Amino acid sequence: MTNEQYQEAIDWLFVQMPNYQIDGQKAYKPGLDNITKLCAFFGNPQDKIKCIHIGGTNGKGSSSNMLASVLQEAGYKTGLYNSPHLIDFTERIKVNGKNCNKEFVFEFIQKLRTLPEDIRPSFFEFTTIMAFEYFYQQQVDFAIIEVGLGGRLDSTNIIKPLISAITNVQLDHQNILGDTIEEIATEKAGIIKNNIPVISGDENEAVKNIIREKAIKENAPFIDATLIHTDLESDLKGNYQKKNIRVVLAAVEELRKLEVHISEEDLENGLLHVHQNTAFIGRWFEFSKNPLTICDTGHNQAGLEYVFSQLNSINRHKHVILGFVNDKKIDDVMKLLPGNSEFYFAKPSVSRGRHPEDYENLLQEAKIFYEIFDSVQEAYLAAKERCTNEEMIFIGGSNFVVGDFLEKNLEIKE
Repeated sequence: MTNEQYQEAIDWLFVQMPNYQIDGQKAYKPGLDNITKLCAFFGNPQDKIKCIHIGGTNGKGSSSNMLASVLQEAGYKTGLYNSPHLIDFTERIKVNGKNCNKEFVFEFIQKLRTLPEDIRPSFFEFTTIMAFEYFYQQQVDFAIIEVGLGGRLDSTNIIKPLISAITNVQLDHQNILGDTIEEIATEKAGIIKNNIPVISGDENEAVKNIIREKAIKENAPFIDATLIHTDLESDLKGNYQKKNIRVVLAAVEELRKLEVHISEEDLENGLLHVHQNTAFIGRWFEFSKNPLTICDTGHNQAGLEYVFSQLNSINRHKHVILGFVNDKKIDDVMKLLPGNSEFYFAKPSVSRGRHPEDYENLLQEAKIFYEIFDSVQEAYLAAKERCTNEEMIFIGGSNFVVGDFLEKNLEIKE
């Protein structure tokens, strides 16, 4: 397999089964019928591995990576399934921090061409079975599976995990999951299964009650992670990580009850070495010190509130690069923008990317100093040229903005 063959296969995968939508047609297929057929076709590898299921609006990626790091420190071979990727597709499927083998991805995509006519998977469904099969072949001790979208009807919900966790519930993907926090919480609580412990990390009593009631209905032990007090820290430096750490601590305690040996030293080292152990980047990621350059994938209202609040706590003039995709309510974001900043708005390179000219009326109404660019890289180079070492640069607004930035600049980072 050559690099050209691999890239052709990945390109074909995106064209045949787009991640979200193409030509206005949604690729999201709610329901488990298709993934059930798909998993059966490949021999149900998800039933042959020990899984941990982590859902939530924000924090599920950070929580799953922190838990993976802890398990790795404890000596367990750990699979990790996250989405979306920032630079390369193989980031979605990792074992002990190493991206999935490209040869495996290439060969598995070829198998797609042999699927029966009655199985037509979406991009995410096929990626999910690919992860299950890879983890089975790699004989992992544990596989941490991040929910893709929602919970109840998500492809990952075919697993029977050791434990489940719901980090929090916020407004996001309302066009699919519901218009209220309560509706979205009900969808996310759909990962709760009979007799399987569920950890709740949300402080909102309405959300907590919905998760608790579903747990009672399923006879599933309910663990409220918000009651945990800890001074433990992580090398993931966003202020919001303190909430995610509590979810991880609760998960570790539940695993210990299942006689999974994790020492306090494993726990502390795992939290402090997430970048090193899982190669996780993009969450309050310090790309450079001179000038201070931070990127963060927070992309919905709740996530951006946390990120912009932390930005406001830094007493520096800021050069803020932002971009969004079509389904985000940009007018809500305008109310949250950090002060002491000049803004660089750019279009993410994905098909869902929204050009800032489409929402320039909102930028004008916000009465901010801004400039518009056709690409994230153009915006970054302009900000870098103007930024002094006493100031800072921030890149965010979307996973795809951070992905565009890192793809162009991570390899040339000094």
